[in-house]
Order: sequence, then C-alpha cells, then structure tokens
Amino acid sequence: MGEHRLRLAALINARPAELRAALAGFGLFFCLFSGYFMLRPIRESMGIQGGVENLQWLFSATFVAMLVAVPLFAWLNSRVARIHYIDWVYGFFCANLLLFAGLFFGLHDSVWLARVFYVWISVYNLFVVSVAWSLMADVFDAPQARRLFAFIAAGASVGGLVGPAASALLVGALGQFGLMLLAALLLALAVVLKHYLMAWRDVAGAGRPGAERAESPRRPVGGNPFSGLTRVLGSSYLLGIAAFVLLLTTASTFLYFEQARLVAGLFPDRAEQVRVFGAIDFVVQAGALLSQLFITGHIAQRLGVRVLLAAVPGMVCLGFIGLALAPTFAVLAAVMIVRRIGEYAFVRPGREMLFAPLDAESKYKAKNFIDTVVYRGGDALSGWAKALLDMLGQGTLLIALVGAGCAAVWGALGWYLGGRADRQASRQDAH
Repeated sequence: MGEHRLRLAALINARPAELRAALAGFGLFFCLFSGYFMLRPIRESMGIQGGVENLQWLFSATFVAMLVAVPLFAWLNSRVARIHYIDWVYGFFCANLLLFAGLFFGLHDSVWLARVFYVWISVYNLFVVSVAWSLMADVFDAPQARRLFAFIAAGASVGGLVGPAASALLVGALGQFGLMLLAALLLALAVVLKHYLMAWRDVAGAGRPGAERAESPRRPVGGNPFSGLTRVLGSSYLLGIAAFVLLLTTASTFLYFEQARLVAGLFPDRAEQVRVFGAIDFVVQAGALLSQLFITGHIAQRLGVRVLLAAVPGMVCLGFIGLALAPTFAVLAAVMIVRRIGEYAFVRPGREMLFAPLDAESKYKAKNFIDTVVYRGGDALSGWAKALLDMLGQGTLLIALVGAGCAAVWGALGWYLGGRADRQASRQDAH
C-alpha cells in the first residue's frame, strides 16, 4: 500500500505527506464544478431566452449584485473565524439553491425568473470558486502551489466533464428542480472536504517559516468590509493582478457575445442550444483535464508561472486575428475552446499561485474583490464596449482587432506578474 501511495504522489507531483490533502483539494473542486456545470447549460439557455440583445444588461446586473454582495461577505469574514467562513458562505448558497429549486418547480417559463437565475448563478459561481481558491492559497505555501495546483484544478475539469453529462442524462428524470437539489448536496460535500484541509493545514503548517502561517485560522480576517478594495489600491502587485483579470474578461466577453449571437442565429431551438453549449463544455473540460494532468505542472516547475500566464493570451491574440480573417462559427468555436482550455488549465492555476505567498487579508478579501467585483466589472464594461463596437457597424472585424490588442497587453502583464511569483517561490524553496 505504501508503494502505491508513493507512486500516486509522484504521479501528481506531490510529496507523500501531501497526498491526502491534494486529493481532498481535487475532490472539493470536483464537487463545486460538477454542481455548477449541471446548471450551466440551463444558465446559457436562459441568457438567450431573455434576448441576446439584452446580455449586456444581465452582465451589468451581475456587476451590481457583486457590488452589494462583496462588502457583505467581507463583513462576515471580519466577524467569523476564518476556519468557519466557508461554512457560512457555502451554507448560504445551499439555501439559495433550494429556494430556486422550489421556484423552478412552480414557475417553468418565467422570463424574469430566467434573468434572476442567470445573474444569481454568475454571482454564485465566482464566489464559491474564489473562496475555494482562497482556501487552497491558505492551506498550501508557494512551492506547494507550483507543484499541486494543476492537479487540484484538474478536479474542476473532471467535475466539468461529469456535470454536463449528468445534466443531459438526469434532466429528463429529475428536471431543473432535481438538478438544483443535487448541486446543493455537492456543495455540502465540499464543506466536509474543506474541514479536512483546514485540519491538515494546522498539522502541516506547524513550524513552517513565514508570517502568513502565524495568522490563526481560528480568528476572523482583519480589516473592514472595504479592505479588499483598499488592499488592491495600495499594492502595485495586486493592482497588476486586477488589470490582468480585466484584460482576461475583456477577451472572454467579446468571444462570449459573438458565440451567443452566432448560436442564436444558427440554432433557434432551445434544446439544440443546450446541446451545443453542453458539447462545447465537454470538449473544453476534456482538453483542460488532459493539460492539467500532463502539462501544467511540468510547465510551472520547469518554465515558471510566467509561461502559464502569458502563453494563453498569446494564443488568444492569434485567434482573434484568425477570427478577423474568417468570421465563422467554426473559427469562433475553436478560439473559444482554446481560450477556455487555456484558462482552466494554465491561467487559473497560475493566477492562484500569485496569491500563495500573501497574507490572509490579501488571500481572502483582496482576492475575493478581484475575483468578483473586478471580474464582473470587467464583464460589464466589456459588454457595453462590445455593444458600442457593434453600433459602429464594422461587424466582427473591429471586435476581433480590438480583442487581439487586449490579448497582447494581457500576455505582457501575465509575463511580468508570473516573473514576480517565480522569484518569490524560488526564495521560499531556498529556505
């Protein structure tokens, strides 16, 4: 049995003492993403149901919801011990899922319920994933993050494969009501895994050097409801990460809106739309999983975080140029798939590695502000920018050229931030 554990640990880039914690992290993300991706095809279809021309309003509504929610959750983070904070957050969203299950059971074709659910699940997804990565940055130090975050992120990809498949297989028998109950159950299971990880942190972190390890998880995180914003504004490093996220969302939103426009035109039937979105999700998650298991960890170890953060924007830049030359659904789908595989397999793990050396307030409050308000603010701004570009009447060409320029700057910033993270991890390795 010991030999099997050693082989498995070596396979996932873990040391033997880290194996169970890495598997728990994998399992936690599997639960989160299985639940979310069961509901994602429903969300995408509901976005189209409300009108593709209204998507920028849904993005703006999501941003406003973030502005309200972030200070409330930051206030909770300052009042509740860090070890119990995720219990409160996930418990709240579990209750929300049960409420929506009841509403969808009684109201089937309400456009306003579809719009509310679209906004809510956009908030839900960012919050639960951001908090989960805050936990990982809290549990693992910077050298461990470079070795383990790719495998932990693979749990999200496996969940992203299982979720759409479960949605397609079970929606006929369970309906939207049943899928939401199942998503709530998976979220509750993630809480159980979180308790194991925090207990492991207490044992593994004992005697480890670094000020961040001296911050007890049995105390609330310092600061006030707006300290995430003030932390970001007071740090060039955090401002750089915020700008990186803004550029990421700009490129993603331009592609997302073009996808919605083309799918609405080519596939007018709602069930067909769900199948198209589900097929794209399946291809993305399969590609991301293979990359996370066999490529990401080796790149992080040998080439550094800077390559993880710069390579994908470079490919997206080329993809936008290709879209300018051939504005078809096949080209757009290929660029979307490359962008999303790259984000899940390279950009997201690399982005989370940037937070591993920081203190608890930066990991929870500043990170949560960037992952939610900045992310959805970027969505809203780029959504309206896309609408403005559409009004200029140049079609896909102008959008593709602007997107290519944003992706180029995004890649340069990723190279700079990744270089700083690589130097910090090297210093910790030396100790």
